[in-house]
Amino acid sequence: MMGPNAHSYCLLRARKSLPYVLRTIHHSHSKHTRDSGRRRVVVTGLGVVSPVGCNVEAAWQTILSGQSKVGRLVGETYDKLPCRVAATIDTNDIDLEKCFSKTELKTMARATAFALIAAKEALSRASWMPGVEDETACQRTGVAIGMGMVDLMDICETNEALKKGYNRVSPFFVPRILPNMPAGQLSIRYGFRGPNHAVSTACATGAHAIGDAFRFIQHGDADVMVCGGAEACISPLGIAGFCRLRALSTAFNDEPTASSRPFDERRDGFVMGEGSAIFVLEELQHALRRGAPIYGEILGYGLSGDASHLTAPREDGTGALLAMQRALADGGVTVADIGYVNAHATSTPIGDAIEARAIRTLFGEHTRSLAVSSTKGAHGHLLGAAGNLEALFVVMACRHGLLPPTVNLQNVTDDMAGLHYVANSSEPWEGKHRRRVALKNSFGFGGTNACLCIGEYSE
Repeated sequence: MMGPNAHSYCLLRARKSLPYVLRTIHHSHSKHTRDSGRRRVVVTGLGVVSPVGCNVEAAWQTILSGQSKVGRLVGETYDKLPCRVAATIDTNDIDLEKCFSKTELKTMARATAFALIAAKEALSRASWMPGVEDETACQRTGVAIGMGMVDLMDICETNEALKKGYNRVSPFFVPRILPNMPAGQLSIRYGFRGPNHAVSTACATGAHAIGDAFRFIQHGDADVMVCGGAEACISPLGIAGFCRLRALSTAFNDEPTASSRPFDERRDGFVMGEGSAIFVLEELQHALRRGAPIYGEILGYGLSGDASHLTAPREDGTGALLAMQRALADGGVTVADIGYVNAHATSTPIGDAIEARAIRTLFGEHTRSLAVSSTKGAHGHLLGAAGNLEALFVVMACRHGLLPPTVNLQNVTDDMAGLHYVANSSEPWEGKHRRRVALKNSFGFGGTNACLCIGEYSE
């Protein structure tokens, strides 16, 4: 084992060599992208169940309006906790008992139900319902849907049931809490027999699921992928656990709509959210042949690990930096091509500042022509469904030329100055004669990082 001095020496060498490493990666991957003639992957369907809306148009309009949908948590158990706010699904928008039979609901977690509803909208928009009789289409369609956390209350309630007797335990208990069940249930429901994949990488889950699906299509494993993430873990136990980590906002319990405030100097922690966003990704020629609508294009995908801490990002921001750099290289684009970064920024004091530092480091002199925002001010942090929900808003931004704002951003501290933050109101995407291309960051506990490069569709 290395001693502390050797470890420090290796870390110092790694930091000093980072610019060289990034240049090398960028050169080799850009050349590969240009020369490989790999399959292009476009977005042909979108669906969403979220605190800001339960269809794409409603959610997008709420985001553009700069409204926060964070509310107060009601109940005696929540009253005893330091954080008493969250962004929940409006029951007037979605009633699960009307969407599924009682038998179906017994077999699935709440997050799985959200994913199935969002997927139905996405598939409808994509006009992709091949049916089990279309053998080839079903075999070439895959699913990649992840979940960050299982339903903790289901586990607690089942444990209480076990104390009353073995037969009180539901035979569906284990399937309900498996993170791959949104993908499994969707595959079964529609007969999709391509890749059946589920990733669980904490708050990077949704972005990783989209990126992995993108790669499956690129590499020829599928022609169509239904992908994204789902989350529904708002409960007293979930809130208590994150409170013990000192991760949640506690300063705005009496003013819930002000509690999630990415990049703002008064930010004091994130706000939990719930929901799902689902993409239909498709190989370009496959989409063109059937006249599918095209909302945007996935250009690149970058991954990295911090190798640093269980819950905190690296102070030097190299984990985020590497993920962004690799997404650019994979997409064959440069920092000068990027007009917008949709940040992971969850509203935590440490994380937001480190991400801002990484963005400034990567873009250098190009930061003056870059816009940055985080939509979590409006919908909170959906954990395993954060990256995919926010990627949906990036697709819409590229499509419509409008930049989504960061709600509750009043002032930034000196350590985050130097970036153009889209604050409180949406803005037009400048540069009308250039293709609109953006980065979407997602970072998770355990030091796992993902970045998607998303662009306006161009022939």
